Amino acid sequence: MNIENRAVMAPPAPKGLQGMQLPTAMMRDILIKTMFRMNLDMVSEISKIICLPVPVVQELVDMARGQLLLEATGTLNANNGNEMGYQLTDAGKARALDALAQSEYFGAMPIPLAVYSEQIKRQSIRNITMTRDRLTAAMGHLVLPDSLLDHLGPAVGAGRSILMYGPPGNGKSSISNGVRDALGDKIYVPRAIEYSGQVITVFDPIVHTAAEDDADDPRSLRRTSGRFDTRYVKCERPTVVTGGELSLSMLDLVYNQTARTYQAPLQLKSTGGIFIVDDLGRQAEPPQALINRWIVPLEESKDILALQSGEKFEVPFDTLVIFSTNFHPNKIFDKAALRRIFYKIKIDGPNQADFLKIFAMVARKRKMPLDEDSLIHLLNNRYPEIGNAYANYQPIFLIDQMIAICEFEGIPNQMTPALIDRAWENMFVKEEEIIH
Repeated sequence: MNIENRAVMAPPAPKGLQGMQLPTAMMRDILIKTMFRMNLDMVSEISKIICLPVPVVQELVDMARGQLLLEATGTLNANNGNEMGYQLTDAGKARALDALAQSEYFGAMPIPLAVYSEQIKRQSIRNITMTRDRLTAAMGHLVLPDSLLDHLGPAVGAGRSILMYGPPGNGKSSISNGVRDALGDKIYVPRAIEYSGQVITVFDPIVHTAAEDDADDPRSLRRTSGRFDTRYVKCERPTVVTGGELSLSMLDLVYNQTARTYQAPLQLKSTGGIFIVDDLGRQAEPPQALINRWIVPLEESKDILALQSGEKFEVPFDTLVIFSTNFHPNKIFDKAALRRIFYKIKIDGPNQADFLKIFAMVARKRKMPLDEDSLIHLLNNRYPEIGNAYANYQPIFLIDQMIAICEFEGIPNQMTPALIDRAWENMFVKEEEIIH
């Protein structure tokens, strides 16, 4: 059953310079830097690149002309609907070079942080209605006990922090990805935001997936600019996945010394979506330190970032944070930290019946014929060796091992007790002393 959330309200296109809420000098400088760097001379072309409607760009051009930074070329371009062309004056070129020395940023006009904050409220992840049908549909490729969805559903619907813990190899990462798929709707991600005269780039093609129906075609921006503010990109709700590589510095603004601009940290890029911290406890930073960094965002729905100058400022924190660990929470967190994580969900290994369901499902996908004697051998002779500790990863591991052996031996895919034993040997390392 497919249940769609109500469409997010699109940010309206700006009507004029007065409503932009950006410093006038900053807008003028981005205009002339863009014209200088990209050799543009038509208002319609500039409109596509700086992502503003043509009338607003014309206002900017007229203002720059009044300051003798631009001049009309005096010719109409027949290929562009008889548009008037404009070029930088000598004073305009000098101003462009001076502005580039202060910041290399040009292109899409940034969105003031305060304006973006209002859009975040309109598309908050906490506005999503999550139902059992919706979550079950997204998790359809997984064999999960109903009790897990009983706990997971309300957690996702609340849009608050989740800690998933349990033995390795039981699908915590797959469940996190299923949660992402269950979100389903689209939001608007700014190309760049502005705070205190500084530009912070946000849209990142590695993190953000532009919606197909609104993918950014430079030739179409003029047509779509009336439908929503094209300084935003309509995207799937973002998902940022980090693992053992996560460090505290990755949660700070990234300053580019050469371009003299900032790049948004990972959690800001994930606004309106999901931030997954996988394999918590494997990072160089202690888990307690990582959780301490998240305390203010998780409790107050705001994060605190700092500019190069040391000035600190608040940004909205609207992200579903999922922590996933193979350690018991009491071993890596104190009680105060655990209290701040709203939902704690244990992900156990499957029981024998679910294990056999997963085994059969994987075998069918891998085109491996099932053999009853081999399965009985596996359950009666091999699993007692490890205390019948079933895990979700084991069927895939064992079947892929048997397929590799069959290919090596030059025989059709098959399952035998002997092949089960050969595959089993590779799943665990024998406890023994290595003599050097």
